[in-house]
Amino acid sequence: MDNNDIRELASGYRERMRRLALFDPLYELDRKREMDQDNQLVDMKGLGLLTLLYFFEQKLMRQYKTGVKQLSTFLQQLTQSKYRLDEDGFEKIARLIIQTFRPTTGKKRGYHFFNWEERIDDLIEYSILKANDFDVTTNTQYYTLDEDGLELVFATKEFYSEFQLSINQLLLRKQLDKGEFKGALRQINEMGIDVESLEERMIKLKHEIQRSIVSEETFERYKHLLEDIYGRLTREDDEFKELREFVKETRERLYSKDTHQKEQKTYELLLKITRELERVHYDHSRLLEQTIGLKNTTLVTAQESLYYTGIQAFNFDHDLVSRIISTPLPLDAMKGVLHPFLKVEENKMWSPLSVLAEQNITEDREEKVEQSFIEVEKVEFDDCYAKWITEKYKQIMEQYLLAAKAGEGDTLSKFLTFLEASSQEELFKQRYFYEFWLFLHQRSPVTKGEFSDDERKTVFTEALALLGDRTLSIQERNQIIKRYERFSIQEMVITLEGAEHELFRA
Repeated sequence: MDNNDIRELASGYRERMRRLALFDPLYELDRKREMDQDNQLVDMKGLGLLTLLYFFEQKLMRQYKTGVKQLSTFLQQLTQSKYRLDEDGFEKIARLIIQTFRPTTGKKRGYHFFNWEERIDDLIEYSILKANDFDVTTNTQYYTLDEDGLELVFATKEFYSEFQLSINQLLLRKQLDKGEFKGALRQINEMGIDVESLEERMIKLKHEIQRSIVSEETFERYKHLLEDIYGRLTREDDEFKELREFVKETRERLYSKDTHQKEQKTYELLLKITRELERVHYDHSRLLEQTIGLKNTTLVTAQESLYYTGIQAFNFDHDLVSRIISTPLPLDAMKGVLHPFLKVEENKMWSPLSVLAEQNITEDREEKVEQSFIEVEKVEFDDCYAKWITEKYKQIMEQYLLAAKAGEGDTLSKFLTFLEASSQEELFKQRYFYEFWLFLHQRSPVTKGEFSDDERKTVFTEALALLGDRTLSIQERNQIIKRYERFSIQEMVITLEGAEHELFRA
């Protein structure tokens, strides 16, 4: 390593030491041995960091009245379950922390060191807290964070290192603008270290996701974290592309001016910058792919694992039944407990296309049933009703033949008159009386042999048998007969021809 590289290595040494000096008050607090009433050692460094965060929060909220008493109350609320101290004890600790960050002399804190860049003894002065206001009536001093205090707060956050690569990209662009190619090459090497550091953190993050997702809250937290990382890597990738174009334009400009001939060493250095920048950009692109993989596979797998773990761990009797029975919950809370087990909401909507959709129909019957029209069963003629109606039809025919013999059977109306005269009017008050004449009218002319063998077994068999060899003809008239209020029928002309039955001979 030549002398130029050594000087380049030590450049900015004072600024780096200043950043380290900002942590000095915290280490000074760590060396203090403060005890509580149980002789328990108080974590002064931790309380010092919390004090910085408290003043930072007060600054954000624009609460400028922050002094020893306010800080004492904050520490008491924060550590009351950890340390046993009275109000004076907490106030003593608060005053000690403030005096550490801001000495009672009112001067800035000083940090002595040997500056290896300038090779001299050097001093850095910095201020963590500064006086903000003073209340004369209560003799109270109020404080707020100074610029160095803000930098110390930011330095304790991971966010500083997250943006380190972006900062290096900005520095690289400025060095290329100024033509400081050697410093630019060194900046690219630092960027390569940043990328390696990010890759290690991505691997740790992957393991952490697989191990730490135990609830929906942690899942959402890692989900937002990956989205932030992806967004930041995307911006850095865009910046890498612009830097690559910038280096390419610079190289072409030098080549067009024949600088590669005149300043061969500078041009070779620029070619090396191009190669190193491509390498770092390639490594950075792999980080982008790893982040996408974490979002699409690892995170989803962890969520599924969380779901099935929850199912296996759920104990219905313990987690639900005992909860409901042992604790008298209000009605609203009971609805919340039972909600996951209630019936799924159903909407009274359906698509007309579902009617035409293919339906899967399964049958439990083992025997195949023949699909055919329903047929009337053939019953035996000895049915009780059939016998009864057969007798009634026979009775009507007997009365008609008597009416015909008496000269009162020419028309249906005369026959009805005959029945009234012979006190047989109950016949035409029945429904079967009208059915009987309607049927004979449809089959007119009617004879004994008019019916087939099957029909002879019907309810008209005995009635028609009384006709003997005669033929009964029936023709309708337009006149309507209504001898009974429930029924009416058209007038009929009835003609009986042929030899008289032997039963009706005089």
